[in-house]
Amino acid sequence: MALKEGDKIPDVKLTEMVDGRPSQVSLAELSKSKRVVVFAVPGAFTPTCSMKHLPGFVEQNAALRAKGVDEIVCISVNDAFVMDAWGKQSSAGGKVRMLADGNGEFTRAVGLALDASGFGMGERSQRYAMILRNGAVEALMPEPGPGLSASSADAVLARR
Repeated sequence: MALKEGDKIPDVKLTEMVDGRPSQVSLAELSKSKRVVVFAVPGAFTPTCSMKHLPGFVEQNAALRAKGVDEIVCISVNDAFVMDAWGKQSSAGGKVRMLADGNGEFTRAVGLALDASGFGMGERSQRYAMILRNGAVEALMPEPGPGLSASSADAVLARR
């Protein structure tokens, strides 16, 4: 079952490249005493994710921070090396933290896994956005189907 508003975010480790090395990150720790926008995508370098979802958050970085967001995080069931390369290619540095959920453990823990084996992608994350405040879900915005609307940067900005 998916998280719901008011739930605490599970303390499952994600991975981020720091100085060329994989480093463990706890979203539960990262969101303590902070307001964090998290968005998840089915896959790095996939069409909607690369042309719309990630670029929207990179472009809206300043507007989101002006509304009290301390961190913006992108999560995908990819490895940290892929997420790092995608972040560099997308000019996300300093704007969006690229966190890998390589084994899908976080995705399963929040109840938002997607079986994309029909597309040859295995288990992935559903497309969603969430706002965390002090480690708890303030808002959860899963996409109702294909495409990008409910979890876009503009949709997150409209929630404030």
